[in-house]
Amino acid sequence: MARIRDIRIVALEFAVPDDQAYGMARGLTARRGGAIIVVETDEGIEGIGESWGPPRITAEYLRLVKAYFVGTSIFAQRGVAQTIFAKHYHFGIQNQLVSLLSGIDVACHDAMGKVLGLSVADLIGGRQRERVAAYASGGYFTATGNHETTLAAQLEPHVDRGFLAFKIKIGRNPAEDEKRVALARRIIGHDALLTVDSNGNYTFDGVMESIRRIAPYGIHWYEEPLAPQDWKGYAELKTRATVPIATGEALYTVFDMKRLIDGRLADVVQPDLALCGGLDVARTVGILCAAEHLRISPHVWGTGVGLAAAVHFVASLPNYPHSDNVPFPTMVEYDMGRNALQNDIFQEPIQFKDGYLEVPKGPGLGVTLNPEVVARYTVS
Repeated sequence: MARIRDIRIVALEFAVPDDQAYGMARGLTARRGGAIIVVETDEGIEGIGESWGPPRITAEYLRLVKAYFVGTSIFAQRGVAQTIFAKHYHFGIQNQLVSLLSGIDVACHDAMGKVLGLSVADLIGGRQRERVAAYASGGYFTATGNHETTLAAQLEPHVDRGFLAFKIKIGRNPAEDEKRVALARRIIGHDALLTVDSNGNYTFDGVMESIRRIAPYGIHWYEEPLAPQDWKGYAELKTRATVPIATGEALYTVFDMKRLIDGRLADVVQPDLALCGGLDVARTVGILCAAEHLRISPHVWGTGVGLAAAVHFVASLPNYPHSDNVPFPTMVEYDMGRNALQNDIFQEPIQFKDGYLEVPKGPGLGVTLNPEVVARYTVS
């Protein structure tokens, strides 16, 4: 049985000029980064995963917990992670430790698939489909230029690419939200789904005013309307909002995810596999969502490794409670922001065509890093 011989981190960063920074209501960034987690087995097989957040902090947590993993089976990563939580419970679960464990989990699944000759989708539930729907995630606030002009410039190139849905950033103030939503609707037309994301920048009263203004434009979901831990706010919002609510990208481990799902505090649950606990937790979240008849749509905003994991995860999900006719397919977030870490780091990127991402067919995640490109963006 393949055992873990070593775990290492490859820290990546892609930067744009400061005047080309882009982002959300809480702020902009000129840098995109991520930590690629590499799990090496005693048989020479390597699995890759992704850990969200600052790689230097992730590396310090790896120094703490690596000994727990070395020598164990790649199939036993779940038990090791639970042991770490039990022994180091004082550290909490909203931190880079959980992001690290998420990346290790995905890397172990990649290695498992390579050992068994199975894709991750087949490994975690059976491949239910060969391609998954993707929504165009962008519509960012920008550092320079007229915000309506830059929003249009971000949306227009993708209107004819077959996307089922588009997402734009809002959340700086309700009046501006309405202007951005009205413009987006004019550009993408009435057939495409439109979702919005305020990244938790509002208090309850601000969200209600924002919803009042934008609901007439046909909002498919309103993402992160409140801060992640505003549990009472989400409970009240669910009874008063006139648009569907989506959240979950900033929740770590199954514990907070379960609280969100059990309370039916969102219509669409959005785990991020690079920080929620990896594929193991995502599978549990998927089961819990099915039990509560809630939709799920994984958040992706890092490197292509996290995107590959999300594609395999969605490919493994059954259509329940639907059968022949699925009103809205489960969608993967496909970032339209400038980010070389998404596709350029692979020898062959995940293929996109007519609004869908093809599920890689090779063993494990089915993607291979391009060493030269990875070296170009590696930082110490």
